[in-house]
Amino acid sequence: MSRLFLTMLLMASAAPLSAQPTASPPVPRSAGTPYAARTLPDRIMLTPAADPSRGMAVAWRTDAAQIASEAQIAISVDGPTLEEKARTVTGPAGTAKDSANGPALYHQIRFDNLTPDTVYAYRLKGSAGWSEWLQFRTAADEARPFRFLYLGDIQNGILTYASRVIRQAFHANGGIELVAHAGDLAAQRDDLDHDDEWGEFNQAAGYNWSIVPQLPATGNHEYVDVVKPDGSESRQLGPYFPLQFALPDNGMPGLKTTYYVDYQGVRFIVLDGTSAIDLGTMAQQTAWLDATLASSKAKWNVVLFHQPVFTCARPQDTSEVKAAWKPVFDKRKVDLVLQGHDHCYSRLTSEAGREASAQARANGAIQGPVYLVSVTGSKMYGLNDRARTQPDKTAEATELYQIVDVDGDRLKFRTYTASGKLYDGFDLTKGADGNHLTDTSEPTIAVRTCTGNIGPDGGKCVARGK
Repeated sequence: MSRLFLTMLLMASAAPLSAQPTASPPVPRSAGTPYAARTLPDRIMLTPAADPSRGMAVAWRTDAAQIASEAQIAISVDGPTLEEKARTVTGPAGTAKDSANGPALYHQIRFDNLTPDTVYAYRLKGSAGWSEWLQFRTAADEARPFRFLYLGDIQNGILTYASRVIRQAFHANGGIELVAHAGDLAAQRDDLDHDDEWGEFNQAAGYNWSIVPQLPATGNHEYVDVVKPDGSESRQLGPYFPLQFALPDNGMPGLKTTYYVDYQGVRFIVLDGTSAIDLGTMAQQTAWLDATLASSKAKWNVVLFHQPVFTCARPQDTSEVKAAWKPVFDKRKVDLVLQGHDHCYSRLTSEAGREASAQARANGAIQGPVYLVSVTGSKMYGLNDRARTQPDKTAEATELYQIVDVDGDRLKFRTYTASGKLYDGFDLTKGADGNHLTDTSEPTIAVRTCTGNIGPDGGKCVARGK
């Protein structure tokens, strides 16, 4: 055999090997991969109707054998006889969703014609039988004192870290009647299997999601990247959000991720910043926002969305949102604007800055919208330059939750750390001339920021630059 022939033979045999594409690494999974659908319902999520004094909705997951969507509901009694007077409610057949955890069906049912200010118990059907009885109370049909929980991005470290914050909030603060989520409930990228992420989200709060109504806004991570037929890139809402949340159908026409809920004297308005910025719905959402605020008869108006008007981490404010929505907030005298996205904490009451805001309050000035940004999960961004002087209070590398108490003309807002320490707080008092803001007189812990590479807890600074 000639040397030339041998060389050609070796080259030919090696060519296919060198042409093999490099395999992509597998997407990480949750430890133990415990999130396969079971024969009993799981991922049970309670959401309010537009009028939560007379309606609620529930979404849940089953294995593929439970095709029918079936629930039972009854006014709660104090003995073990709920099934005697329970009525059966059915909904559309379950929606199939396959994942790395196997096949599953997602179900949704709406409970209508309920009685205000009444405790109900409900249970859901799985292929092996009924879930446990779960209780909720409908809202009163008038303004009444109540408490709600506001959470920033849960997104990363959902079960590892965010769960302790959520559980601390419920453990330390009884009587939470609503939970407002400012978007990015899960990451939905390549750092963890998406079905595992939503499994962790449900496990993080456990039964609390099924007995306390949830008000979720979409963040950019609720959307997934897609390639259109013409080759261009776009975004679309990922499959899990609409399966997990049965939301009121009263938002901007054609955009089910916008909606509003009237709860005991507060109108909560939920917007979709990602759709507005990336998918061309800004003008329609702005018109709907203005009309929904104009029609509000509530004493307090709270707006919830993801991308912040005033950023605390990103170098620039969210210009599209700021230009379109801030004038509406000012004109309609919105009270609170609850946001996420920046993975830091900011409470801002004046674009002119912290000192100007404090001086204005000292002079008795009326307080316009209070802009909040917060984070619950483990992903952290460092503060931008403006955050050192513009907001009234900031934090970085800190997991937080917020408790808001509404009582007549007074709104009490308190921010707590993961371990339950009071970090920030203020009261809004509504008078004939508008709102007046007073900083809390309760003792709060020191401002939490990184010093160089050292974090506020003395270890490394986990807040990265944005």
